[in-house]
Amino acid sequence: MIYDPSDPEILANPYPYFSHLRRTDPVHWNNSLKSWVITRYDDVRKILSEDFITVDRLNRFYSKLPGKEAKLLEEIIKYLNLWAAFRNPPDHTRMRKIMMVAFTRKSINQMEPVIRKITEFSLDKLDKKNEIDLVENFSSPIPALTIMHLLGVPTEMLENFKSWSDDMSKFIGGSRNDKNKYEKAAYGCKQMVSFFKKIIAERRANPADGFLMDLINATVENEKFSDDELIATCMLILFAGHETTTNLISNGILTLIKNPEELKKLVSDPSLINSTIEEIMRFDGPTNSLVRNVARDHMFHDKNMREGDRVFAMVSSANRDETVFDHPNSFMINRSPNRHLTFGFGPHLCIGATLAREEGRIALSSLFKRFPKISLKNNSSFDWVDAMVPRGLKRLSVVLK
Repeated sequence: MIYDPSDPEILANPYPYFSHLRRTDPVHWNNSLKSWVITRYDDVRKILSEDFITVDRLNRFYSKLPGKEAKLLEEIIKYLNLWAAFRNPPDHTRMRKIMMVAFTRKSINQMEPVIRKITEFSLDKLDKKNEIDLVENFSSPIPALTIMHLLGVPTEMLENFKSWSDDMSKFIGGSRNDKNKYEKAAYGCKQMVSFFKKIIAERRANPADGFLMDLINATVENEKFSDDELIATCMLILFAGHETTTNLISNGILTLIKNPEELKKLVSDPSLINSTIEEIMRFDGPTNSLVRNVARDHMFHDKNMREGDRVFAMVSSANRDETVFDHPNSFMINRSPNRHLTFGFGPHLCIGATLAREEGRIALSSLFKRFPKISLKNNSSFDWVDAMVPRGLKRLSVVLK
């Protein structure tokens, strides 16, 4: 079995291929990706936490680009390099501490009624429909509008921000088949930077309570974000918060529809929603892999990893590792314990995980309460995103009633 992530069959169901790699070649050099593919649970955890691995994977890539492409991507590389996700300690530690001043449990709790209002608004728009694409009309708007509210972005900007985020995702998410992904990423970045420069300047001139003001004012040990770091952090929150949660909701809907007995359990006992969200993230979650680079030559098991090599830590494979999870290919909403790695592990554990879980809980419980008999339109109702990093659906066509 050859793991080719651009194959539509593998995009739709990579899990048999991951199982094969876990058994036969868990530290696998993939020629088509020119990267290491790590598939076992314990190995993925090591890749996400050991010091022979680095998150700084952009500079080496950028240094090898031809002049024309390097110029095209100059601005997006500048701002991505300021994302906490691409920075090592001590820079990452400093940025994470400053972000945590704004990302408090209190700020997330204050978002709960906002998320409910956005969800009910989205459901009301579905009431008069019967056949519909839930990615476009439900899974995507809820996290986008939630993050926009958090950052103080006007709701009428929804389509713009979705378009800019989608453009950037082609580059960041590792699209294999889009020949224009650099041009799209450069455009999306330029638009986002321009917008956040403006909104941050406006907020400073007219201070108002809220998450963005907290982020602007956040100070740890006399350290604050620079202007460029503020813009980059807003971009990260918008991009990561929108895409990941959209995929969590979409994948969750599809998984529950395809597992009707588990869906019946949830509908009859709504208190199972917390464990249901965790099992969705384990079974077919929004993260396919997390990408790292080798910081220095290192022998990992019996393989010689060289400095600069790219590494895909396959979270979705680790979450099906039979040495860690009983019946890993079965979807069980009351699974406990459930030590999935969907939000990462180690110092780069996702800072927005609590908010994503809250959105997922509210969106899924509200949808199936409103439409308990939801079903797939037909056997070709869904279509998977072509990407190595996120795992999500481009389309999910359902019959609501």
